Amino acid sequence: MVRTTDAPASSAGNTVIKIGGSLVADRVRLRAVLADCADGAPVAVVPGGGPFADAVRTAQSRIGFDDALAHRLALDAMGRMAEVFSALEPRLAVAASLEFVADTLAQGRSVIWDPVALKAGHPDIAESWEVTSDSLALWLARVVGADRCILVKSANIPARLDPAALAQAGLVDAAFPRFAAAFPGEIAIRGPESHRERHAA
Repeated sequence: MVRTTDAPASSAGNTVIKIGGSLVADRVRLRAVLADCADGAPVAVVPGGGPFADAVRTAQSRIGFDDALAHRLALDAMGRMAEVFSALEPRLAVAASLEFVADTLAQGRSVIWDPVALKAGHPDIAESWEVTSDSLALWLARVVGADRCILVKSANIPARLDPAALAQAGLVDAAFPRFAAAFPGEIAIRGPESHRERHAA
């Protein structure tokens, strides 16, 4: 079961936080979320592709290249968004290797993951639009042994939907239920309402 949350990342264990690229439309919230990641318990940030990934989708529809190439270009889009996030919050370094992510978390610091290494392919990850940053956040969480994976979304999500229902509603990618089943930790979603509630007063 996936639940909505307004709680910060727990200090009990590592947390992966996926920040949707659509948050670029809300500069104040995006900066606040990134600051929370830098200030709180160590987290690994997974960036969505945002407008960069949208450009890949547009180019694919107009030119007609295959999904495998589109997937690799979308990974590049996540990497460019990682650079944007780091520019907005310089305390968050960008890591292009899983080892660097794990080492940084072990040192008690937060980090932004650039998934560029996955462009070489991985047997667990299909090269298609069925796998986007939502599923990749769950994959990273399992690989680094995180206890929790939080998806920060630009839309509010109904409480306690199961992964299959979320995917069916188009709120996460199609592969999300499979990755959720493989992740033993907690999965939570944080929408804009929960963020406003946390920062009220």
